[in-house]
Amino acid sequence: MIIRPEGPEDQLAIHAVNAAAFGRAAEADLVDALRANGHLALSLVAERDDEVIGHVAFSPATITSPDGDWTALALGPLAVLSAHQHSGAGSALVRAGLAACLAMGHDVVFLLGHETYYPRFGFAPSQPKGVWWAQHPDEATHFMVAELHPGALAGRTGAMRFAPEFDAAS
Repeated sequence: MIIRPEGPEDQLAIHAVNAAAFGRAAEADLVDALRANGHLALSLVAERDDEVIGHVAFSPATITSPDGDWTALALGPLAVLSAHQHSGAGSALVRAGLAACLAMGHDVVFLLGHETYYPRFGFAPSQPKGVWWAQHPDEATHFMVAELHPGALAGRTGAMRFAPEFDAAS
């Protein structure tokens, strides 16, 4: 399996992977909209035998705080074709993505995801760390954050908003 940045030739396959993995077009359309609007900060594919079997997207997030706004990245969606789930493709995409985010100079990544899957990558509920999801401030279980440097959230609080394309997708 190869993890690599998406290329223009991958866009149809990425759309198909997201639509198939989620059983609907909403997440696939979200990725297309992020790309079209220049809000796809990082997009990686998992490839096996020259076939795109998985995809992960990272987009900008804005945190509004009384001390001043700050930015981070948001992970999602993450998709793997059902025939390749439980093969390590999703984990490889997340790990490679977080490493790339760190290399790009980002130290905080947020997501809305499964509370038993993402902690293995360093994600923890965000609310106890002082950052909440602006659209649903009471969501305390699925809204998570990974500090790519220990203490990256120290002194940083506020309400996090995903890229505007997420609002259109919900």
